[in-house]
Amino acid sequence: MSSEEETSQTSSSSMSPPPPSSSTTTPTSHFIGKKEDIVKAGRVTKLVNGCRDVLVLHHQGQLHAMDVRCYHAGGALQHGDIEEFNGRLCIVCPWHKYKITLEEGEGLYQAVDDPTVRPLRTYWRSKGVKQRIHKVTEVNGGVYVTLNDSSEVIESDTYQTERYRTGLKAQPKPKPRK
Repeated sequence: MSSEEETSQTSSSSMSPPPPSSSTTTPTSHFIGKKEDIVKAGRVTKLVNGCRDVLVLHHQGQLHAMDVRCYHAGGALQHGDIEEFNGRLCIVCPWHKYKITLEEGEGLYQAVDDPTVRPLRTYWRSKGVKQRIHKVTEVNGGVYVTLNDSSEVIESDTYQTERYRTGLKAQPKPKPRK
């Protein structure tokens, strides 16, 4: 199912609850859908505030939200696997296998202490925050996202332009794997 289908399906399959009161969430929270629908779907993408494509996913009882396109080359993270690396849950980009932590948006890679010593000793290391992570709030069964509006430039911001969205729609859709 395409992200557009997921978004429209989520939006049309549930009535929007009344906006949350200011005492429970901030006025910048955006309704994504009913929690039960998101849990059932596992992952939902939505254009938030007319400017940001966001992936909201449910994994092991937790809701997470991040920019939908991988910081490296714009891969569709809604199709990525969730795996644990060194005790940290990551989404793995389906295009180039980049690992992104769900909690912080850090890019992880496997480093080598000394490439001349055999056997190689590797360990997981952070590249720093590469993917913009957004705050998820649940209020009365509704799921809301508050966009991370930090002025700090994060690499995934590259794929949050109308120019890029238009280019993606023009590309042929990949055939499903058998």
